[in-house]
This record gives sequence, structure tokens and C-alpha cells, in this order.
Amino acid sequence: MVSKVKSCALLGIDGCIVDVETDISNGIPNFDVVGLGDMAVRESRERVRAAIKNSGMDFPVRRITINLAPASLRKGGSMYDVSIAVGILVASDIIKNTDLSSYMFLGELSLDGSIKPIDGIISMVCCAAANNIKNIFVPETNSDEAAVFSSVNILPVKCLNDIIKHLNGDSIILSYFTNVDSIFMHNTKDSLDFCDVKGQASLKRAMEVAACGSHNMLMMGSPGSGKTMLAKRLPSILPDMTFEEAVQITKIHSISGLLPRNTSLLTQRPFRNPHHTISAISLVGGGKQCKPGEVSLAHYGVLFLDEFPEFEKSAIEVLRQPLEDGEITISRVNGSITYPARTTLICAANPCKCGYYLEQTNKCSCTPKMVQQYLGKLSQPLLDRIDIHTEIHPVRYEDLNNAVKEETSAVIRERVNRARKLQNDRYRKLGIYSNSELTPTLIRKYCELDRSTSCLLKMAFERLGLSARAYDRILKVARTIADMDDSEKIKSEHIAEAIQYRSMDRIKI
Repeated sequence: MVSKVKSCALLGIDGCIVDVETDISNGIPNFDVVGLGDMAVRESRERVRAAIKNSGMDFPVRRITINLAPASLRKGGSMYDVSIAVGILVASDIIKNTDLSSYMFLGELSLDGSIKPIDGIISMVCCAAANNIKNIFVPETNSDEAAVFSSVNILPVKCLNDIIKHLNGDSIILSYFTNVDSIFMHNTKDSLDFCDVKGQASLKRAMEVAACGSHNMLMMGSPGSGKTMLAKRLPSILPDMTFEEAVQITKIHSISGLLPRNTSLLTQRPFRNPHHTISAISLVGGGKQCKPGEVSLAHYGVLFLDEFPEFEKSAIEVLRQPLEDGEITISRVNGSITYPARTTLICAANPCKCGYYLEQTNKCSCTPKMVQQYLGKLSQPLLDRIDIHTEIHPVRYEDLNNAVKEETSAVIRERVNRARKLQNDRYRKLGIYSNSELTPTLIRKYCELDRSTSCLLKMAFERLGLSARAYDRILKVARTIADMDDSEKIKSEHIAEAIQYRSMDRIKI
């Protein structure tokens, strides 16, 4: 007898329907799984055999062939265990219901028949909803993550016998649903707040501009000036997340195995802070399983690279393409996978080994050649892709001893939300969400300058020797500053402030 049930494979952060076809025929007893599966898929034969026997049923002593279609698609992982077991039970007439076209089966089997959680469940449920599959059996531990889509019925199960009893009508599993609105309503607030930072008004302003337009930023200054402290507080002023953004972020963390169990959605923007010894593959993704890297795990959030020049040059140079395109394509022998990487890159760096090259109060002990070698790791093409460069100086004693209460993150976030709303309304039909995503064509349309403003930019362009990419970055930042002022047109003061955020173009080594 032949049976067919549905499961799902992962392609990047998206799912792909897999038909699990089972044929049980007479002949020498054998159990084959075909369809381009990896070792975990081939090992499922022993897990399925033991799970069926230990669930109180007879495993058919016949020739069993399992085909995972489409056969041209490589498949990996243990998520096919339950669907293979159900296919065998249907073909053996243990499960009487043979019309399973509206069902999907997901989960890994233990030898005793219990069902273990798997990674990437939200991507698979999203795929099922897009393909009009209404009922999905998922491991009970994954039920919170799976039940964020109201268009499908999530059926949480603990063991294989639960599925058999439900399909045979002996008992009914109730559909599980998560109240998404309550998840966002009870979103925990950030414990790190901008009000904790004394002084550094210009740096706070630059970070607010970066948050309003999702601009990449480089902070350069002496040790102890507050670079790391402020960078860690940037997520507290980023705009509120939408449901679509939360789903995207949750997908990436789920397939990476980083989503906490019994979690429905990640409702706070990610903040990733890798150590400077990180490899290029860990930063952008790859490896044998082609997993997402740090730049994708920071999607719609912040990727903070502290001690930026200490990173391997080969590692930071691979950031060029994702910073420009908002996605990273990983190509290997087995194929290519594209992961989203629309992150806000925040870099912190000392200007030299000792850290005091730009300071007058503390004497720098580095020679000009040492400074040049230290900053030489930051190539001009990479710097051109960073919208905002700021110099930071140590906090004055008067600021530290000042009893005046600093502005809170909540107040700043309100302004950021207003600026982002203007951008969302402006670019609603274009498929972009912030000024940092403007293409050259859109820059010409939305960043028009009057004569005096254009002359100011021309003078800066010639004096600083800016590249064409840096020119575009200045216009994008100026557009954001104009939005913060609720100004439809970019004015001279907006361009002037944007030019001030190109400090690395002014530093002569």
C-alpha cells in the first residue's frame, strides 16, 4: 500500500513542502529512505522503528520504501521522523484516516515514542499557512512558537500515540492558539537607559540620528569615553517592532537553535556583540550546515563590533556586501542560501593602540606609522558604507558631577518613532522602511537640494575628497535629520550636520 503525508524542509529562513511517500510491499524485509537526505534523515529509520514498537504497535516486517519528494532538494535534520512514522502507520492500516492532505507532521521521535522539539518550527508553520495546510501536528514544547498564525490549527502532541488516537477519532486534540497582542503588550522594557549616561550630548544626538534612519555608525575615541556604554543602550531607543519584523527575527533565531523554549515571538530587537576574535564565517554565516551568522542574527536590530580595528581584516571586509544589500548570500558546493541582514552596524574604535591619538590632555605614545598601521585595517570602501562617523572625547568632570537628570530612552524613542513613521508613510509603496535603504534613484527623488544647500555639499565634497558613495550617505543622513525636524525639504543646517558625521574623512594620518 502507498501513503502520502506532508512535512517541511528549511531553505534559509523559509520552509518548503516535502511529500513523504511510503510504499510497503512484499519482499525481503528492508527499510530504505530515499530523496537526498543527510545522515540525520538516514538515521531516522532506527528511531522510527523503535518508536513504533515501543508505542505498542507492530512494525511491519516487509519491504518499506520512504521517498522524500522533491528528490532534488537536499534535506537535513530530524524533523521528518514523525511524518515517516505516520506514513508507515497509514500504509499499514493502523491509522484509518487516509485523507491527510490538510495535515502536516513535524517533530523528532524518541525511541520510546515521545516527540521532541525541533528548530525552525515557525518557518515551517508559515510555509504551511501559505500552502493552505490547515492542521499541523507539532511537538508540545514548540506549540507557543508555532501558534502565532491564526490561519492554521496547531495540534500539540507529546507522543506518537496522541497522533494515532486523534486521526482515528478515539480522542481529540484541541487546537492551540497564542494571543499575539498580549505578547507585545507584556514586552519587557530595557534595563539599560540613556539617562544613565552623563554628558556626551553630541554622541547621543548622533545615536538618535542613527536610530531614526537605521544608519550604520562608527564611534572613535579614547578609552573610557562611553562608547560601549552608549552602544549597549541603543536598542532602548530603536522604534517599536511590528509583527512582521518579530516573525522575521524569530525565524532566524529559531533555525539557529537560539530561540528559548516556550517562547512565541522575540519582541525586542536583537543586540549582537561578538568578540573581536570571531571568524568571517561566524560573522556572516556559513559552515557545513550554512547557518546564519551574527550579521543575520542582528537583523532589524544592532550588530555592535567593539574594538573594531582588532577584528581580523578578512572578517570585517566580508561585511561590505550585507551592509550594502541588506542580505547575505552563502554559496557552497551543495547550493546557495540567502539570509536577511538588514542590521544597524555600530562600531567602536580607539584611534591608535594606546587610544590617545586624538586627545590633547593625554599624550599619545604611538608613532605616526603605528597609528597608520592600526587604522589601516579600516579600508576606505568599508568606511564609505558607514553613514555616521563620530569623534568622542572623555567626559568632563562637570558633566559627571552634574545633578541634572538626563533624558530617558522612552522620551528619545518617542521622537524616533515619529521619524520612522514619516519614513514608513513616504516609502510604503516602495518596499523599504528607512532612509538608509534609499537607492541612488530614490535619493535623487527624495533628497533634492536647493542651490545654497547644494553649494555647501559641493564645497565639502571637494575639500574632503569624498567618494560617490560617501556623497550618497551624506544625503541619506541629511534626509533623516530633516525628518527629525519634521521638514519636507533638506535645508543647509541638515546638510551641515550630516557633513559633521564624516569625521574619518577629515582625520589625516
